[in-house]
Amino acid sequence: MSDHSPSPRLQVKPESTAESRRGPVTSSGFDFAYWWDRVGILVVLVVLTALMAAIAPNFATVDNLLNIARSISINAILAAGMTFVILTAGIDLSVGSIVAVSGIVAVLTATSGLPSLVAVVVGVLVGAAAGVVNGLLIAYLSLAAFIVTLGTMTFLRGLGYTMTDGQPVVSNVLNFRDLGNGYIAGIPVPVVIMVVVYLVAWFTLERTRYGKHVYAVGGNAEAARLAGINVRRVTTSVYAIAGACAGLAGVIFAARVVSAQPTAGTSYELDAIAAVVLGGTSLMGGRGRLVGTLVGSVILGVLSTGLILMNVQFFTQLLIKGVVIILAVAIDSLKRHPLRLRRPSAAGAATATTQRS
Repeated sequence: MSDHSPSPRLQVKPESTAESRRGPVTSSGFDFAYWWDRVGILVVLVVLTALMAAIAPNFATVDNLLNIARSISINAILAAGMTFVILTAGIDLSVGSIVAVSGIVAVLTATSGLPSLVAVVVGVLVGAAAGVVNGLLIAYLSLAAFIVTLGTMTFLRGLGYTMTDGQPVVSNVLNFRDLGNGYIAGIPVPVVIMVVVYLVAWFTLERTRYGKHVYAVGGNAEAARLAGINVRRVTTSVYAIAGACAGLAGVIFAARVVSAQPTAGTSYELDAIAAVVLGGTSLMGGRGRLVGTLVGSVILGVLSTGLILMNVQFFTQLLIKGVVIILAVAIDSLKRHPLRLRRPSAAGAATATTQRS
């Protein structure tokens, strides 16, 4: 046999596939990550919802639940795009600023006399373009994602203020206002859009080769490269997806308030990251589920709405939200470095018996 025979093509399996082989109790003990990913986040949602319904009588009304669904739609859409980024072990701090700039561009396009569809598409494309810039800088110049997106976050926020002279641009005849205020069969349009986004994103991650590549890059970028995956292209694309989702969220926000707000989206990136991590996606990449992200978004929305109904002061809400974000990161750390409840092995038990004798 020749020493120069071609080596077999490497096969990279995403971390999510490995998850399916985990059990509730491993050889080393209780598996916290297994239980949290499957039932933990749902238990938190059920308990929180029951608590809010007991404390605030108006919480469980149909109108309030629809309002909660509408209110979480923007953050949930942002979180869907953020999931792609975090699955590759990246981070995007610019999505909040993209929300502002995309909304401003959409409103200015609509007020210039162009059709509503054009205004919406332009707003989404602006967000996608901002994401592509982030991706190119990170993937091809090997710059740190945190620093790049922090810089674009600041730049885009300044651009939003520059485009509006620091003042809201109000349009009482905004031609795409139904995107934020309309209903389809009694369901708010933003909720319908959110559901469509999640269905498309879920199919992309779970049923396409591209989705497997996203998981593979997050699990081990070097192994993915050796397996023939274009890591740079995948990295650029996930930031483009996050930007497009932020652009869509910005258009919906502008339609909701019927104006272009340079302050729109402030700190939204933190809510999106918290929702993703709460939902079980690891900040180290390669592991997570989009369904978990949606549940995480609902938890944050239920908590926020419940606090409002309880007349909790705004700055106290910020304190509570900060604690939730810290807890989300702590849970992710605990999943990666779990405190397992160990069971003594047979050899260990025999040794302990010998020592006692």
